[in-house]
Amino acid sequence: MRADTLRLVTRAYRFMAYLTGVMLIILCFIGVPLRYLAGIPGPAEVVGAIHGVLYIIYLIVAFTMTRMVGMRMLSVGTFIVLLAGILPVLTFVIERWATRTYIKPALAAAGTGPREQPVLR
Repeated sequence: MRADTLRLVTRAYRFMAYLTGVMLIILCFIGVPLRYLAGIPGPAEVVGAIHGVLYIIYLIVAFTMTRMVGMRMLSVGTFIVLLAGILPVLTFVIERWATRTYIKPALAAAGTGPREQPVLR
C-alpha cells in the first residue's frame, strides 16, 4: 500500500504546486496591477483569498510528500519546497527539482516507476 500512497501523494504535490503557482502568477501579474494601477480591488481580493487557501493545502501536501520521499525534516530542501508557493514561478522550478532529486528515486525504490504498456502484435 505504501507504493500506491506514495504515487498518490506525489501526484497531489505536483498538482498543488502547479495550481498554487498559477494562482500566484494571476494574483501578482493581473490582480495587483488592477488594484493599484486601475483602482479595481475586487480581483486581487478574490484571487488573493483563493491563493491563501490553496497555499495552506499546498503546505500540507508538500510536507506530506517530503516525509514520504525521505527528505529530512529540517533540511534546506524541505524549507525550499514549503516556501516555493510565495514567489511567482518558483513552484514550477522547485517541483521539477523535487521530482528529479527525490520523487523519481523514491518511486523507483517503491517499484512504482512508469508502467510499461504491453506490446501488441
